[in-house]
Amino acid sequence: MEEKILQLNFKVKVSGREYQAAVAPLADDFAAVPGLRWKIWYEKNDKEAEAGGIYLFDDQASLDEFLTTDLVKTVMSHPALSDFTAKQFNVLERESTITRAPIGARVGA
Repeated sequence: MEEKILQLNFKVKVSGREYQAAVAPLADDFAAVPGLRWKIWYEKNDKEAEAGGIYLFDDQASLDEFLTTDLVKTVMSHPALSDFTAKQFNVLERESTITRAPIGARVGA
């Protein structure tokens, strides 16, 4: 099984406080996504008017399934968000383990 990283960025048309209030209720929904080990949420970068997150999935199939969910459709159709970019990466396991990345057996429940 090869873990996969998803980097998702998007433009935010509301204040950082409004953005956080809008996404906070979605945290439990993201926590319940099958195959999603964790998500790191970006705070809005006011200079770039951008936010997003980094996700670690168990494998490519889990990531692919996630991209088809109603949760993703809800986020991508939000009127305050635009210009989405999604990039997928494989994990450099050996190097990441050396630098204590939360991957593989290091991921706690």
